[in-house]
Amino acid sequence: MAAAVPVRVRLAPSPTGTLHIGTARTAVFNWLFARHLGGAFLLRIEDTDRERSRAEYTENILDGLRWLGLTWDEEPVVQSQRIEAHRAAIEQLLASGHAYRCFASDAELAAMRERQQAEGRAPRYDNLHRDLTPGQQQAYIDEGREAVIRFRIDDGATITWNDLVRGEMRWAGSDLGGDMVIARRAPADAIGDPLYNLVVVVDDAAMAISHVIRGEDHIANTGKQLLLYAALGLTPPLFAHTPLILNQEGRKLSKRDGVTSVGDFRAMGYTAEALVNYMTLLGWSPPEGLGERFSLEQAAAVFSFERVNRAGARFDWDKLNWLNAQVLHGLAAGELRQRLLPLWQARGWADDGPAADAGWQEDLCALLGPSLSLLADGVDQAAPFFETPEPDEAALALRADSASRAALTALLEQLPEGPLEADSAQGLLGAAATAAGVKKGVLMKGLRAALLGSLKGPDLLTTWLLLHRLGSDRERIAAAL
Repeated sequence: MAAAVPVRVRLAPSPTGTLHIGTARTAVFNWLFARHLGGAFLLRIEDTDRERSRAEYTENILDGLRWLGLTWDEEPVVQSQRIEAHRAAIEQLLASGHAYRCFASDAELAAMRERQQAEGRAPRYDNLHRDLTPGQQQAYIDEGREAVIRFRIDDGATITWNDLVRGEMRWAGSDLGGDMVIARRAPADAIGDPLYNLVVVVDDAAMAISHVIRGEDHIANTGKQLLLYAALGLTPPLFAHTPLILNQEGRKLSKRDGVTSVGDFRAMGYTAEALVNYMTLLGWSPPEGLGERFSLEQAAAVFSFERVNRAGARFDWDKLNWLNAQVLHGLAAGELRQRLLPLWQARGWADDGPAADAGWQEDLCALLGPSLSLLADGVDQAAPFFETPEPDEAALALRADSASRAALTALLEQLPEGPLEADSAQGLLGAAATAAGVKKGVLMKGLRAALLGSLKGPDLLTTWLLLHRLGSDRERIAAAL
């Protein structure tokens, strides 16, 4: 895909909450598009909601993007620091007649909406104050009324654009809800806080954004913003509206569905590689040959909007879990250790004694790795190696079995104090079973129950050798007896 102008895209999150999975997926598509065409991926923090914006949310968003590997190319723009540029644009619109002051009170607007609803019409501003005379304006000012600033929208206008995902889009001006508020209420000689649609246009133009890639819930805003671009004499970017992420019932994924923030997925044990891989698949079909398991860089090499779907993408936990398992299973033992070690240390494990040995920890990771679906599984499955487990009912029953006890007693008598290798361990199992007059399988079940407190678990021989290196196998066998 050739670009006529330098490709510059942006993610523009509002720091009124943590990084949402939908925002992160938008970031992924922006990043892939920019990297595919050798362009720039930029950030703008849209913090003009003063009451709800928090610095900790900004840091959460930036940290989440870094964790996902979605690096940006320039210093983030902070929208609240550009309010003078936004007000200058509003002054330009007032001077050109594209905007005006509206003195309608909240009570009048509420009464207007009630009338429209009673008449079966959709609520919208009726443009009542669009053409006030200077005298009428002064009368409202003398009453002490404040004013919002509205942008004129011609009901007869038709707004069109070629969407990179959806093709030709067409909106009627009459469907945009009447003249749009672009600045909050303020004294008549002032300009109140500029609002979303206005500031987005001004900032995108200042940042030389070439393509605006965002969710389909912004489609109606695009019609309004294109009118603002024209009124301000600015060249609009190209637009791509991506499908929403839906829950299993087909509704937009929301907090009601539970886990929706990137931080939540991270805390649950999902890897960044699996999460960005899965988010790419939420609405994009990879070309033949790429498969479903790929890196960001591999996806960027072939990314295009021709393969982005229009229909909403349903969130599939099974697919995400499968991808995460594929990532974990592909990690070398040393890399898996690096990821699990902070989780182990948070439990007070792996900081001292034989269990602090990096080689022992890597061998434990080699044992557990093939069975992990989440990093959190690497905590649960490692627990019996760091802490003596409480036996479950099946293990308790086996510990009480006379044949099992005889076999464990024979094994304990022959167990060496020094190192134990796989071949000699196998020999010990056979000799102890013979000495106790039981089948080797009886001893192995009893040994598993003694070491792990359960009849389920990873490979028994490797488990035993790892615990022997800690010196805890003898203690556990003795305790079981």
